[in-house]
Amino acid sequence: MSRLALASLMLEAAFGYPEALDQRAPHPITKVGAAIAALERRWNRPDRSESDRRASGVATLLLVGGGAALAGVLASRVLRDRKAGGAALALLATTGLAQRSLYDHVAAVLRALEADDLPAARAAVSRIVGRDTVELDASGVASAALESLAESFNDGVVAPALWLAAGGLPGLFAYKAVNTADSMIGHREPRWRSFGWAAARTDDLMNLVPARLSGALIAAAGGGGWEVMIRDAPKHASPNAGWPEAAMAGALGVSLGGEAWYDGERLDRPVFGDGPRAKVADLKRGLNLYLRACGLLWLTMGALAWRR
Repeated sequence: MSRLALASLMLEAAFGYPEALDQRAPHPITKVGAAIAALERRWNRPDRSESDRRASGVATLLLVGGGAALAGVLASRVLRDRKAGGAALALLATTGLAQRSLYDHVAAVLRALEADDLPAARAAVSRIVGRDTVELDASGVASAALESLAESFNDGVVAPALWLAAGGLPGLFAYKAVNTADSMIGHREPRWRSFGWAAARTDDLMNLVPARLSGALIAAAGGGGWEVMIRDAPKHASPNAGWPEAAMAGALGVSLGGEAWYDGERLDRPVFGDGPRAKVADLKRGLNLYLRACGLLWLTMGALAWRR
């Protein structure tokens, strides 16, 4: 499956998910999100007990994740025996990867910052982060983009590629379903604490190895940052998100994290790294580092395929 993962990484980097295709056939992950939202509205009612809501959250995850895995099994069986089935499998698997789209979104932030168009930069970064962006200065925008770039390198590139290599389309689709559920309902606020418990814990488990590999790839691509990553990654509330973020901070020699605002409320987050706040030039360096880290992931998949 490592060969399939490598082929899919290359195809997705070259073509992504074309906008013209998205207009005619919305990205498949939107259907997963719609299913999760529908089940949440039906089962996560405030009049139900916490134990019932937790059980319903488990059922939601099993339905969505199991359904995604089953879709992967069926697609694999249908395509495997057809002419050019391997190419079709690789092309279908690109829907679970986000190398190109992540680069394009962060590059849009960089272009706006380099043009000194702060409102446009804030609007661009708001598409990839969950925090309030209307008051961010240029440094705040650059930092937010770098943090999203690092964390999404794991969620959108390394983790799905590893699950594709380990479990084929079923593994990839199951991971994407779980990760989508975590992003939608795996929160600590009272509304989701019980219902999203299973999604959050399963996502943590499925990202344990990929997150650490993501951090290692970033540090290797940046020629440093190992000490900062090992020291600061455990500061994060998530067992996984701190690894690529701390590695990015260390590799670039900047500080990431710290105070941020969400829905008008201040959140004091841990600080990663010892350097100054990120600047526009650091975002450009971060994008170049990201490309090198993706290249190292390709080499990793190629080495695994060669060994087999």
